[in-house]
Amino acid sequence: MFTKRHGPPGSSPATLLPHLVDGQSRKPSIQIIEYDEHTLTEHDISDAHELAAHLESGKILWINIDGLGDAEALTLLGKRFNLHPLALEDVLNTGQRPKIEHTPDYVFIVAQMVYQNQSLTICGEQVSLFFGKNFLITIQEEGDYDVFEPVRARLRSGRGLIRKSKADYLAYALLDSIIDHYYPVLENIGTAIEELEDELLEKPSREMVVTLHEYKRNLSQLRRFVWPLRDVVNGLLHDPSGFIHSSTKIYLRDCYDHTVQLMDLVESYKEISAGLMELYHSSVGLRTNEVMRVLTVITSIFIPLTFIVGVYGMNFAPQTSDGKPLPLNMPELYQPHGYLWLMVIMFLIGVVQLLIFKKMKWL
Repeated sequence: MFTKRHGPPGSSPATLLPHLVDGQSRKPSIQIIEYDEHTLTEHDISDAHELAAHLESGKILWINIDGLGDAEALTLLGKRFNLHPLALEDVLNTGQRPKIEHTPDYVFIVAQMVYQNQSLTICGEQVSLFFGKNFLITIQEEGDYDVFEPVRARLRSGRGLIRKSKADYLAYALLDSIIDHYYPVLENIGTAIEELEDELLEKPSREMVVTLHEYKRNLSQLRRFVWPLRDVVNGLLHDPSGFIHSSTKIYLRDCYDHTVQLMDLVESYKEISAGLMELYHSSVGLRTNEVMRVLTVITSIFIPLTFIVGVYGMNFAPQTSDGKPLPLNMPELYQPHGYLWLMVIMFLIGVVQLLIFKKMKWL
């Protein structure tokens, strides 16, 4: 679901290594949104050197970079906004634990963005945010999909406070969108777990165990991201840099509540998954006991029948070859219709046993 990338062991600190795809670095797509309360402009650029023309507009500036294949673009941004090289290294080394860092010039946030694609497969990637007084920079691993489109729609329409507020509110809106997209993922996992529970009660199978382990693995991964994400929001609430206004902190408290709810959901589904594993073992044990009970009843019925046929299977003749009787040897060997009478007797013995088992509630 998530990929972790780091530099070579022993490499120098703040070494910026671009992502390589098939041995080559791919230039990222860069989107710039400049806005204030009355105007909004959007630009898509392909070269990081074109950023300079948009950095002095005086409006709120949102720079979104999709892709990590251009270390030069990050270096240019680092020089322009005084971003620490170690922070830029964390951007390129994906799989970071969600965190927040405060500096005099900006606030740096690392979060893990989770979503489901069209086939409902859980996908995710690292998102890095830098924001200061009038700027916000978001850097994503891929450009195929993100969870920021609702925020872009609000910016374009001018609804709500987003166009009237500073960059801290935009950062809150993006972080809130990341957090909100955990809900449908967890809800789908919860629905799938409930359906799996019904199937486990009816007909447990090994395939269900594989599916259950996959859910548990996904939940463990989500827990690793939701738990520190709560600390990130808490760090914004207690921001010492002064970039977070008091009006924004009201909304951040609601965002903090969402992270707590997500943590409760993750823990609840993990407990349910563990209970389902116990339910699987109990169901398998119960089915085994039922099978063994039926086999035991069948065996119990055939024990006396086997004894009868075993006795009459002994080759002790009642008389010698010249017709002289042999005492205490096998009787009824020459009984008329003996085979038929023996089958009737064996059938009656089986019926009597079934009635006894039924009365004793063994069946």
